[in-house]
Amino acid sequence: MSSFIKGGMYILSSPSGAGKTTLVKKISTNQNFITSISYTTRLPRPNEKDGKDYFFISKKKFKNLIKKKKFLEHAKVFKNYYGSSKDLVIKNLNKGNNVIFDIDWQGTQKIKKKKLKFKLFTIFILPPSKKELIRRLTKRENKNLNTVNQRMRQFKKDLLKWKEYNYVVINDDLNKCYKKIMRAIKSKNSNFNKKYIKNHIDKLLI
Repeated sequence: MSSFIKGGMYILSSPSGAGKTTLVKKISTNQNFITSISYTTRLPRPNEKDGKDYFFISKKKFKNLIKKKKFLEHAKVFKNYYGSSKDLVIKNLNKGNNVIFDIDWQGTQKIKKKKLKFKLFTIFILPPSKKELIRRLTKRENKNLNTVNQRMRQFKKDLLKWKEYNYVVINDDLNKCYKKIMRAIKSKNSNFNKKYIKNHIDKLLI
């Protein structure tokens, strides 16, 4: 993977449950790719580890870090806070590492506004269908229907942000989706079938 341009920022966003976290983990196995581990005030899910998946901290500590301007971006999502460490991200970029972000559209907007000197490429992930998304969320949330319904209420609002991204892809097959993303990252090619994506989104919004 030596052909990648070093020191770039690559953002993956999606509606909750579309698979961006799994894709970020696959991308981070490539040479010179470092995952930006976010700080969050939410509780860990089963198998999540502090310092590996997220830095799990209290709301009090999170708000203190906001006051100290320690975040490159931060947002409140589903009553919990998420943020990317400015120092850690800039440190890795200056080392020549490509930093991959697993953040939502709010965080993406804030990073864009920073207008940093590093290259930025943004990717939006779509689920193959609403039915499949509900199935994934139900499995992930251990059949907690209140949480699933909360995610689905946010779903339509998230979908409408797809036009703000350089590249949009449907995650109907994890390995195929991963390969498409890596090709787009490698070539910095933002060409995709916008008509096909728009039709797919129209179906998801029904």
